[in-house]
Amino acid sequence: MPEQLLSREQPAIDSRAVSTNGHDASRDLTLADFIPKSEWTIDDAIETYNIDRWGLGYFGINDKGHVTISPAREAGATIDIMDVLKDAEEWNLRFPLVIRFQDLLRDRVMTLNKGFNDAIKETNYQGQYFGVFPIKVNQLREVVEEIEDAGKPFHYGLEAGSKPELFAALATHSDNEAVIICNGYKDTAFIRTALLGNKLGKKVIMIAEKVEEVKSIIEVGREIGVKPIIGVRIRLAAKSTGIWSTSGGESAKFGLSTMDLVEAIEYLQKEDSIDSLQLVHFHIGSQIPDILSIKRATREATRYYAKLVKMGLTGIQYIDVGGGLGVDYDGSRTSFHSSTNYTMEEYAADTVYNIMDVCDEESVPHPHIVSESGRAIVAHHSLLVVQVFGAIEKTKAEYDLSVKRSDHKWVKELQKILARMEQNPREALHDTLQIKDDSQNAFDLGILDLRTKAKIETFYWHIVEEIAALFKRREEDPNIEEEIPEEIADLTPHLADQYLCNFSVFQSLLDHWALGQIFPIMPVHRLNEQPIIHGTLVDITCDSDGKISKFADIKDVRTTLPLHPLVFNGATAGTPEPYYIGFFMTGAYQDIMGDLHNLFGRVNEAHVFLDPDEESGFYIEETIAGNSIAQVLELTQYHEKELVRRMKVQIDEAIKSDRLRPNEGMRMLSDYEKGLQDHTYLTFNGKG
Repeated sequence: MPEQLLSREQPAIDSRAVSTNGHDASRDLTLADFIPKSEWTIDDAIETYNIDRWGLGYFGINDKGHVTISPAREAGATIDIMDVLKDAEEWNLRFPLVIRFQDLLRDRVMTLNKGFNDAIKETNYQGQYFGVFPIKVNQLREVVEEIEDAGKPFHYGLEAGSKPELFAALATHSDNEAVIICNGYKDTAFIRTALLGNKLGKKVIMIAEKVEEVKSIIEVGREIGVKPIIGVRIRLAAKSTGIWSTSGGESAKFGLSTMDLVEAIEYLQKEDSIDSLQLVHFHIGSQIPDILSIKRATREATRYYAKLVKMGLTGIQYIDVGGGLGVDYDGSRTSFHSSTNYTMEEYAADTVYNIMDVCDEESVPHPHIVSESGRAIVAHHSLLVVQVFGAIEKTKAEYDLSVKRSDHKWVKELQKILARMEQNPREALHDTLQIKDDSQNAFDLGILDLRTKAKIETFYWHIVEEIAALFKRREEDPNIEEEIPEEIADLTPHLADQYLCNFSVFQSLLDHWALGQIFPIMPVHRLNEQPIIHGTLVDITCDSDGKISKFADIKDVRTTLPLHPLVFNGATAGTPEPYYIGFFMTGAYQDIMGDLHNLFGRVNEAHVFLDPDEESGFYIEETIAGNSIAQVLELTQYHEKELVRRMKVQIDEAIKSDRLRPNEGMRMLSDYEKGLQDHTYLTFNGKG
């Protein structure tokens, strides 16, 4: 097990610079003290963004400074992400753009099944492994079909948690050796649909979440003449840690208590249907960061299985360990909520061993093992790429620090503070903060003019940057024992530039906004250049929460991201040359749970497959257009034809009153109609 790192509760002090000692740094540098490296290398870029740690062998950086992806890892080709973006543009796909690497899904399915099958073989475990993919994690048809196809050699099945998901699962499921697990609360229609699958020869197992569901399943089964297969979810005492810890424990939303379980068994025995009970199920949460939580829950649930078998319920064939297999979003390999302190192989081995150990201790048969891993299967396969179209700079590359005789006394005093700053930087900082506060109070009272206030702020930001740089140099001097003052640490996040990105956090990264989920984020090109700007990312919604100011790091949660200066050479005035940011490991939940805040709809998609016959090693197999303005308006009952009709009425009235010429009015109406078919996101230089 990896060594546990220090507490990650408090955000790190951030910087405009990249830490020169990488993984060994306990925190980031301050924003103002960047000291350029004499020679920037690709290895520096890899270390800066930790891509070798969270990338899991799928992602890397090539000599061009472009992010690469190896969907099959060492078994297949490596793709340059910029080549994919170039091909996507030829398909007329604007940004933001989701890129799906279908071969990566296959690799994840094979890795999970191999992990369990190897563990079963090594321990001489007597049961088999039957994994299922919970389609709630990503219900997109191409994703589900690719996973099913990859899982055929392993009899890999599906999990459905709602009626719509069950309808989809029944239609796509084609291997009657693979199971379909039905979770969630169920009504009569849900039960009937599941039993239809049993009638077709499928192994559809309905998980009872309460005693009443057991009764309903038996009653409906008798009505239509089908013997159901039932599983019972046990509400364990064991809990997980992290964001989703409330999914487990004795106050969990789903599952039967021990008293409920006994009542359900007595009912089944009374109805002569005890042989319908074939599975014991538990689930303690998504993205479980700590392997010890998994071990405890597995042993507790297996104890339930063993006691039931000893009670004479020998028809129980399966134990379902639920979901929760996490992924290491930040590369820290710890029990922090955005990481995991275990691998997929360790998860499989520990699950098999602990079930076997309890069963051997209780002298009961080894059951078949079912797991419902979703995040670990799909997270890595999806990449969101957005375009930066501008920046909001808190500080400037150059300051006007000239002082005239007519300038306010505070401006002159700040000039003196700057000159003597190195003698006592802490005192200089306090004096500067006082003048800043006094000037703001004077401005609020109306006794300070605008130009003076602007000059005071110019000096203020420059002095803060200089003091931060000075303290950092002292901190790095082995002959001086001095840490950066708390006042500077508190100010540095406010010094960060804000990069404006053409996307919506609410649509594409809902878990970040709602739950604080950390995703790996980095530029996908220019990585052979040193990123000398550290900033935050803001989206194009009109909501102050539409931002990202927490980033993955192996020691702490960063509050800024290393970025490159925007380039305006030859670009349209006000718009920089294309600069692309990648949001990695977004394949779990984000595709489905997106919100239509500000009516920003689904983004464009490109589905990529490896192909050795192609010059670039891949081809785009399918593209899916994002929502148009008309489509998202339709979802909120603004119907396209009615909107056009209303606009035409207003334009006709303007023509009749001579406010518009007829040709001008018709052009306006035509532009309005065409605009309704446009992408919901912004367009720059013909690109999204």
